Amino acid sequence: MKQYIIRRLLQMIPTMIGISIIVFAITALIPGDYITAQQNPNMTAEKAQQLREIYGLDKGVVDRYFTWVGHMITGNMGDSLQHKRPVTDVIGDYVWNSFIIAFFSLMFSWIIAIFTGVLSAKFQYSFFDKIVTLFVFLCMSLPSFFLGLVLIKFLAVDLKLFPVGGMTTAGQPGSTWDYILDVANHMFMPVLVLTMLSTGSLTRYFRTSMLEVIRQDYIRTARAKGLKERTVIFKHALRNAMLPAITLMGLELPGLFGGAIILEKIFVWPGVGQVYLESITMRDYPFMLGFTIFLAVLTLLGTLLSDVLYGVADPRIRLK
Repeated sequence: MKQYIIRRLLQMIPTMIGISIIVFAITALIPGDYITAQQNPNMTAEKAQQLREIYGLDKGVVDRYFTWVGHMITGNMGDSLQHKRPVTDVIGDYVWNSFIIAFFSLMFSWIIAIFTGVLSAKFQYSFFDKIVTLFVFLCMSLPSFFLGLVLIKFLAVDLKLFPVGGMTTAGQPGSTWDYILDVANHMFMPVLVLTMLSTGSLTRYFRTSMLEVIRQDYIRTARAKGLKERTVIFKHALRNAMLPAITLMGLELPGLFGGAIILEKIFVWPGVGQVYLESITMRDYPFMLGFTIFLAVLTLLGTLLSDVLYGVADPRIRLK
């Protein structure tokens, strides 16, 4: 196992090199730069050229790439042109706001998907299965911005149960517990939308896995031995149906820190996804590149984690 992990980590090096080249090349193809994105009519050509020299935008693509890679190797992602701060500090300020709503939506969606998927497979073609299937396809077909706007209209504007947007109430003093309750009140609708969007596909996934498992011979044997149906389903069948889902768990890692760009924009949630969208608009190349590489690293680590957990969970698999 240890040798496998070391070999996989070494294989990530050429992968990251290829990712860095592709990401930097795509970024370089974007028309304009940070200076032109300002759209300042009073800026002269001499001033614009001077600023490009200060920010290093006057150099060639190859020179800028190797300069950027050299800094990245030392852990320096550069300074955000828009925020005038190190990229790592900007990510650290906003990424945890996105992590909060992503974590709770992930937790709720997996809990709901596991139980509904198992029961839907257990009672296949029943009325419950048809209702679950209808709900699943409804959640999968509706876009996030539509669900967000509908919730804002009914829960925030009409019923006034939750705030329209933001993360906290401005100017509201209080203790730590009051702050936690205020954040929880603001995050209810974003978490609800993300949970609905994720639950749909996950439920279908668990239902399909359970349908394959409960038809296996060892499930019939367990029932023939007189075991309780609850024990057969949740101890024997669910354990093996969860194995393919481990791959999905590893891929969820970058999603926890990537932010939900559309929802953060709708609910005015100060997450890293909204900052990333603004960096694309403003041509903030250091932040764009730094955050993209950050997500790429999380994706590779998530893939490695899923492979390792799959081998640990299933003794029939030997990582060689």
